[in-house]
Amino acid sequence: MALGITDYIVFGLMLMISSSIGIYYRFTGGKQKTTQEYMLGNKNQSAIPVAFSLMASFMSAISLFGLSAENYSRGTQFAVINIGYLIGTPIIAYIFLPVFFKLGNLSVYEYLEKRFGSWTRITTSLAFSLQMILYMAIVLYAPALALEAVTGLSQDTSILLVGLVCVFYSTIGGIKAVIITDLFQAILMFASIYAVIGVAIYETGGVSEIWEIARKYDRIEFTNFNIDPTERHSFFSLVLGGMFTYVSLYAINQTQVQRYLTMKDYRTAVKSLWLSVPILSLLSLSTCLSGLAIYSKYYNCDPIKAGRISKEDQLMTLYVLDTMGNIPGLTGLFVAGIFSSGLSSVSPVLNSLAAVTMEDYIKPLTRTEISDKKKVYSMKLLVILYGSICILLAFLAKYFGSILQTSLTIFGVVGGPVLAVFTLGVLVPYVNQKGSMMGLITGLIFSFVLGFGGPKPPTKNLPTYTNSCLVLNNTFSSINGSSLFINKEPEDGYLYLYRISYMYYIVLGFAATLLVGMIVSAIFRDPNNFIEPELFAPFVAKQLRKRGMFFKQDSVKMELRPTEIASNNHQVN
Repeated sequence: MALGITDYIVFGLMLMISSSIGIYYRFTGGKQKTTQEYMLGNKNQSAIPVAFSLMASFMSAISLFGLSAENYSRGTQFAVINIGYLIGTPIIAYIFLPVFFKLGNLSVYEYLEKRFGSWTRITTSLAFSLQMILYMAIVLYAPALALEAVTGLSQDTSILLVGLVCVFYSTIGGIKAVIITDLFQAILMFASIYAVIGVAIYETGGVSEIWEIARKYDRIEFTNFNIDPTERHSFFSLVLGGMFTYVSLYAINQTQVQRYLTMKDYRTAVKSLWLSVPILSLLSLSTCLSGLAIYSKYYNCDPIKAGRISKEDQLMTLYVLDTMGNIPGLTGLFVAGIFSSGLSSVSPVLNSLAAVTMEDYIKPLTRTEISDKKKVYSMKLLVILYGSICILLAFLAKYFGSILQTSLTIFGVVGGPVLAVFTLGVLVPYVNQKGSMMGLITGLIFSFVLGFGGPKPPTKNLPTYTNSCLVLNNTFSSINGSSLFINKEPEDGYLYLYRISYMYYIVLGFAATLLVGMIVSAIFRDPNNFIEPELFAPFVAKQLRKRGMFFKQDSVKMELRPTEIASNNHQVN
């Protein structure tokens, strides 16, 4: 089956609207001629559009395909991760965000130079760039799976189509275009998910019937309290790992911090963060439900074992073809929603990578004042460059495993150590650059070995059946089934380190970095390193201001000059 004329019209309208938003912001207002407008939207953006943009930045096609496939194949336990999001929000709002908003630096990593030194800033910034480039490659690949199945276009052509549209409006429209396009695309994402759920309700007779089928075949599970760290998904791994992942993405990631800084003051930024939480959880839980909706159709004829598709990440696309293919416009709406999820994730990352490259690499190396006009021009070229790199890497993403697990692994192995460095910065006054650098390097090495080293046990799926299948693609099943689709029990002989759940990667990387950083700083104290209270979380800064002095790393007190006291009495608005 392929898209009909109505579907192409719906899909084409989505691409045209996304591109038109970029064109509109290019030729209105200040016409994106200043860094303040191009990268920070003149610091006058509204809370609601930014809240949707915060959600859309990391709820991509990876989430839509990956979450639905996760619930189809392994049950609903993953939905517990939303508790971690809720726990992490006040940590972001009241520990990290006040510091970054008060400093107001375009690059969040500039904070690390002020707190520790230039080496910590550059190393952390490079780690972020690597993380986001790898992530974007998977984000571009995920929608290509849908377009290939629905239209017959090759994955390579699909990747190019998504990538080029995204680079176009991100380049010309700046952060304003990215935020407004994210709002539009978030609405399409919700529409796609609810189209899937709505069709399943119509076919089965209601949500209760969908739930009953899932319950009967053991898909309903929320109370796996197994404390064994080798358990792939348990209540503890999802809440703890989910909280750390959420904080690493929403507290110290350039993509999100740059959005906070587009608003006029700290209170508005916090408001947008809290508004984004229910939006994020609603889309997350709805996508989980869509996995059960898909299962309600295929519970007795698994399309993977039947040889109809090659990856579980294609389940949602197949469902749309089987149920909506004859309804004009619905398939087009689904494809538009999936593409929107990819566009809304790639565009802000391109924007943030350009900002980081300008602020952390180009400006320090040139050591000369760059005019605002040249900065904007250079950052537009950087958006094009990073977009091209990510398109090229997306062609390799087909060789990865589950797109959901792969993306969370990438977030974990880099996000844990980087979050730990920022945590040491805002909470622990005595930690210095030697400690932060040694902790960061140790944590990154450990995390990469944990995440990408050694063979790992195959993922255990719940049983699936082919009892009601009319036709089986036996050739396909015999070639691929044994290695990819038949449920396997984890085998003995795997190193314990590589059996640990991927949800703990970020926790262990964080802990290793934090521990090493504190020990090394305690051993190699720097008597010349003065600590400014404004670089700390509010409750830490309050204690430092109460004493009215800076602290040397050897704990020798030094009285502040009157001008310094006045400067450090500045409060977050």
